[in-house]
Amino acid sequence: MTASSGTVSPAAAPLVTASPASVWSATASSEEGEQSWQTDRSRAPIATKIVVAGGFGVGKTTFVGAASEITPLSTEAVMTQASEDTDDLAATPDKTTTTVAMDFGRITLDADLVLYLFGTPGQQRFWFMWDDLVRGAIGAIVLADTRRLEDSFPALDYFESCGMPYIVAVNHFEGTHPYTAEDVRDALSVPPPVPVVIMDARRRITVVESLLTLVGHALAATPE
Repeated sequence: MTASSGTVSPAAAPLVTASPASVWSATASSEEGEQSWQTDRSRAPIATKIVVAGGFGVGKTTFVGAASEITPLSTEAVMTQASEDTDDLAATPDKTTTTVAMDFGRITLDADLVLYLFGTPGQQRFWFMWDDLVRGAIGAIVLADTRRLEDSFPALDYFESCGMPYIVAVNHFEGTHPYTAEDVRDALSVPPPVPVVIMDARRRITVVESLLTLVGHALAATPE
């Protein structure tokens, strides 16, 4: 999988100037409801696009669902015998569905900052969609599973090649060894400027913290 020339434009979406750490209070509650900017017609929020990528069964759909303040769009399909030879369920034996197009969600991080989350499909046969899904995004979160770190390399190579800011978010599954962020950085050869965080895709607070880390990293990488 390679990034098509001229397809990805990380700078296409505007970046915010506020510090990501200052916007946490607006995300503390997961209850749906109107935000102040939705009723004040004099204020227009900054809408930014975030891509959530990673290998098959790493938790992308769960990540988007945990963060979204709206009912997330999911394109999950039931897995059949036709995929037995291509989809490895050794690490996720209870998995019965898989994303066949994308996941979509929305989260308001600040009064004037809204993130639109696009989750990519993980299987190689769907990689052709990635160029379209990442167009206009300000950055990406690469989810990693320490039981299958090698599945993270295609996503890491993709975002490195297209020059899009990204972070690595290690989704800690129950019963797995609690590796440190530096352990994962070394194993994946992630460059020092790229943040590596440990999180749980089922817990909204850690998902939001990962998004804040990405926004801050994207601001530092493309301040203009």
